[in-house]
Amino acid sequence: TLLVYDYIIPGENLRDTGYLLEEKGYEVRVLDLINMEKSHCYNPFVYLKDDNDVQRLVTNLFKATTPKGSQSNDPFWDTAASMLLLALIFYLQYEAPEEEQNFPMVMEMLRAGEVREDDDQYQSPLDELFERLEMKNPEHIAVKYYKDYHSGSAKTLKSIQITLAARLEKFNLSSLAALTATDDLDLPSLGERKVALFALIPDNDTSYNFLVSILYTQLFQQLFYLADHKYGGRLPVHVHFLMDEFANVSLPDDFDKILSVMRSREVSVSIILQNLAQLKALFEKQWESIMGNCDEFLYLGGNEQGTHKYVSELLGKATIDTNTYGKSTGHSGNYSTNYQNTGRELMTPDEVRMLDNRYAILFIRGERPILDEKFDILKHPNVGLTTDGNGKPYLHGAVDRAVASISLGDSLEDEFADDSLESEGYELLSDEDLEEIIQKYA
Repeated sequence: TLLVYDYIIPGENLRDTGYLLEEKGYEVRVLDLINMEKSHCYNPFVYLKDDNDVQRLVTNLFKATTPKGSQSNDPFWDTAASMLLLALIFYLQYEAPEEEQNFPMVMEMLRAGEVREDDDQYQSPLDELFERLEMKNPEHIAVKYYKDYHSGSAKTLKSIQITLAARLEKFNLSSLAALTATDDLDLPSLGERKVALFALIPDNDTSYNFLVSILYTQLFQQLFYLADHKYGGRLPVHVHFLMDEFANVSLPDDFDKILSVMRSREVSVSIILQNLAQLKALFEKQWESIMGNCDEFLYLGGNEQGTHKYVSELLGKATIDTNTYGKSTGHSGNYSTNYQNTGRELMTPDEVRMLDNRYAILFIRGERPILDEKFDILKHPNVGLTTDGNGKPYLHGAVDRAVASISLGDSLEDEFADDSLESEGYELLSDEDLEEIIQKYA
């Protein structure tokens, strides 16, 4: 049996390995948040199967757009803004055509909900939209959320709208609106065939990381659902997440639980960090659970003292024999030898810090630690297909021809030869001739 992998990997590896992956039969897809015009499209609405999915999407969006370490003194505004967003998404989900189920349309609806602080009786186009829906179906879930949001004064409603608009302000950009209007990623297919999905994130701007957070959350949901409901609990193609930007992306709060159940469904994760301090900062209470759910731990080197101490403790102690010799001289001198077994760290934290850069330490569950040389990538048989082996860098999103042009094969070109056109009575007209005919029959 051939075990193949899908990859969810950061963008810097795309340039180096894209052609290699295509050579090995992978379909390469790219969520490019750096050059969005080159990106495949990703519409989170496509993957909303039920009301719970809508709730998760809104919760994840608010969590991912909250700056790290910030705490709101009054959660009312975020709670009310989330109710408004739920109302808008539920309306689109159940009442709008598929092509309008996206975040750009959410922004259009939000702009249609004008509130006039000096006129509590004013009805905006959005108010009228939900009023008609209530007349048709008073128990509609979108109506319930909209009425909950709309129970305050005009001034309060205005503040709620501003709060939500601030959360969604990135979708005002035409580039992000176009990227999220439709969907090309087809997330469930990652568990069914060989696909390499790259997420390109700016390393100096975290403004768009919320979209990658939503992608991760929905991808876990889609793969687990596919495994449980279509393939008897195990995906036919193993899916491997390479999380090189683990510390920069907001992940689900229950990531430790997701990690503990993914293996049985043929899903695995490589968590890549600079040091353990990053993991502790992200998951203050769950970091030990996350480490415990990883069967392998590879230490490549680093400068963080806490990591040195952790690795030293994982290595354990070594037993050493100590021989003590004593001799006294004089009228009644004697000689003694004392044998003793003592323990010391296999490597002290300082020795871990001084680890030669040629070596790595590998811990595998149930096995003794391994100190070994790092693999030389230049010796890999496929290195010639990567930039490390002087291969050409992978380019994605290229436009091979003009949007309005059509390329015909030789057989089709023969069918549309000039003589066949003449036999049917066709002729080519210039712009001037065409304009003259239009004016004549206008």
